[in-house]
Amino acid sequence: MASISVERGAPERLGASVAADGVHFAVFSAHAERIELCLFEPGGVQERERLLLPGRTPEGVHFGFVPGLAVGALYGLRAHGPYAPEQGHRFDASKLLVDPYASRLDRPFLYHGALAAPPTRGLDTAPFVPRAVVEDLRRDAAPLPFAKPGFTYELPVRAFSQRRVDLPLNLRGTLGALAEPASLDHLARLGVETVELMPLASAIDERHLVALGLTNAWGYNTVAHGAPDPRLVPGGWAEARRVVEALHARGIRVLLDVVLNHSGESDRFGPTFSYRGLDNRTYYAAAPDDPNQLVNDTGTGNTFALWRKPVADMALEALKRWVEVGGVDGFRYDLGTVLGRTPEGFRPDAPLLQRIAADPVLKDRVHVAEPWDIGPGGYQVGAFPPPFLEWQDRFRDDVRRFWRGDRGTVSALATRLSGSPDLFDRPGRSAYDGVNFITAHDGFTLRDVVSYEQKHNEANGERNRDGHGDNHSWNNGWEGATQDPAITERRRRDVRALLATLFVARGNPMIVAGDELGRTQGGNNNAYAQDNEIFWIDWADADDALIAFTGRLQRLRRALEPLSRDRFLKGENVAGEPDARWLRADGGEMGPDDWADAGRALLALRMAGEREAALIYINRGFEPVPIRPPEPKEGRSLWLELTSDRPDAEPRPLGGPFELGGRAVAILREG
Repeated sequence: MASISVERGAPERLGASVAADGVHFAVFSAHAERIELCLFEPGGVQERERLLLPGRTPEGVHFGFVPGLAVGALYGLRAHGPYAPEQGHRFDASKLLVDPYASRLDRPFLYHGALAAPPTRGLDTAPFVPRAVVEDLRRDAAPLPFAKPGFTYELPVRAFSQRRVDLPLNLRGTLGALAEPASLDHLARLGVETVELMPLASAIDERHLVALGLTNAWGYNTVAHGAPDPRLVPGGWAEARRVVEALHARGIRVLLDVVLNHSGESDRFGPTFSYRGLDNRTYYAAAPDDPNQLVNDTGTGNTFALWRKPVADMALEALKRWVEVGGVDGFRYDLGTVLGRTPEGFRPDAPLLQRIAADPVLKDRVHVAEPWDIGPGGYQVGAFPPPFLEWQDRFRDDVRRFWRGDRGTVSALATRLSGSPDLFDRPGRSAYDGVNFITAHDGFTLRDVVSYEQKHNEANGERNRDGHGDNHSWNNGWEGATQDPAITERRRRDVRALLATLFVARGNPMIVAGDELGRTQGGNNNAYAQDNEIFWIDWADADDALIAFTGRLQRLRRALEPLSRDRFLKGENVAGEPDARWLRADGGEMGPDDWADAGRALLALRMAGEREAALIYINRGFEPVPIRPPEPKEGRSLWLELTSDRPDAEPRPLGGPFELGGRAVAILREG
C-alpha cells in the first residue's frame, strides 16, 4: 500500500510533479469536499488503491505527496461533494476523472454512455476513462525567434498523411509523418513559412457522432488541453518535439490550433470525465439566474469561464507546456472571442488576453485569434488587442463574391488587397495583423468553391442541415464532379485566379492543406465528422501543376518587395510616390465613375516599394482584356512575371501593351 503525506505537498504546482523520492499531486476544486487520488496498474480495469489528498489551501487546491511513486505511474481522480445541479454542483464519486493538468494519457478518449449516467445509476466509469501518466517533462525547447506567420499552411495531421503511400505505414495519420523527407520537401516546394497544426490535444468524439457511427476528424472537442492525443501523437511529447524541430530545421514555424473555449464534456446531459466532476461551478460559465444552465457561446454545449483565475491558470499552463516542452512558435485560438469574454461580454482587456500578452513564455510567441463565437456580440473581427493577429473571414467572403461575379464588389476587393485598413488600421496594428484566407478547414475546399453552388453534407447524418448555407460559391455550369473538359478547365482557371488574388494581398496568406493540389470533399462544407476519404487528402490524384503554381506564387510574393510589405495601402508616400494607384486597363487612374460601376470586371493596382513597384491586374470577366500599363519610372523596365491563365509561361519583358485572359490575374514587376 502506498502512503501519502501533506507535509511535503506542493500545492503551487498543479498536476503531477516528480521529486527524487516520489510524486507531488495537486488539483484545484473550490467546492469539492474531498478528492481522492486513484492509482492504477498497467492494464488494470479498477484502481489498485485510493488515497485521499490530505492537504487543502484556502484557494481550493487539494494536494499531497506520494513517496516511492515514480515516472510512468498511472493515476486518476475522484471528487466527493454534493450532486446539486440547481446549485451548479455535479460531484459524483463513481466517475473517474482526468487531471486537467495531465501531460500524457495512456489511451485515447472513447465515448461510453456510462460517462453521462446520473449518480443514482452507480455506474463506475474507471473502465472507460484514460489514466494520466506521471511524466518528468523537459521544459527547455527552443522556438524560433518571433516573426509574423507569412505564408501559412493549415494542416490536419491525420488527413494530411493517412493516404500518402510513400510514407511508412506506421506513421501515416500521425504527427510523426510531418518529419519525413517527403512531407518536408512538399512544404519546402510550396515555400510554406508557417505550419498551423489543427488540434493535437486529447479529444473525444461527440455523443451524437458515436450514435451515427462517425468520428470527429478535426479534434475540436478537446478534454486534456496539455496532453497530446495518443492517436495523433503516439510518441507523446518526445515525438511532438522531434517533429517541431524537424520543421524548424527547414525554417518553418509551427503554430498549434488550441481549443481553450470549451471541453468535450458537452452540455449538462453530456459525459463527466474531468472539469464537470472536479468543479462544474468554477470551470463552466452558467446563466446568472440558473447555475444548472450552461452558457453555450461555443455551440458545443459548454463554455469555459476563462475570466476566473483557476480556469485561466489551466489554459496558460497548457499553452506554456506546448511552447516549453513541444517547442511550438505560437497558437491559433479556436473561437477566440471566448478568451476575451467576461460576464459583461467581450472585452479587449479581459484577464486572459492580458495574461497571455504579459507572460514571459508567451508574450513573444505568435497569437492568432479566430475572432468570433456564436454568443451575444460574438463577432469581434478587428477588435483584438496586440499582440493578437486575426483570421480574416471578410477577406474570404469579399474575394469569393468578387470572383463569383456579384455586382458592386470592386471596392470591397480593393480594401482587402490593401490589408483591410477598415478593420486593422489603428494604433499598434499593421496589415500583417490579418490572416487572409479563401478557404479553411471549416467550409468548402478551394476546388469545391468553384464546383458547387450548394453544400452536400448528407454523409454527416443531419440531412444536410449542418454547415453554412451561403458559401459565395459557384459551379461553372455543373454541380459537382464532371467529365466535361471545358468545365474542368474553367474550374482550374478559377482556382489559380483565387490563389493569385490571395498571394498579392497585404497580410499573411493562408491555405488549407490539399488546396494546392486540387483536393475535393465532394461538396461537403462541414467535414468535421468525416475521418475518412472525404476529408483525407488524396495524394494519388494530386494536381502537380497546381502545386508548382502555388509555389511560384509564394516565391514571387517573397521576391517582389511591394507584395510582402506590412503597411496598409492608403495612398501614403513611399520613395516619393503614392504606395497605391488604382488603374484602368488603359493605364489611367480610376475615377469616381469607375469605382461606382457595379458591373466592373477589372481591378488594377500599382504598388510602390522602396526599390521597385508591382502591378496587379485582376480580370473576373470571361473575355480577354487589352492592358496598357503606365510607363515605368525612369531607369526602370517592366516584366510580366506571371499570369494565372498561362501558369507555365516564363517571365518576359514588356515593351508595351499585353492581353490579359478572362478569369485571370497578372503580376508585373517594375524595376
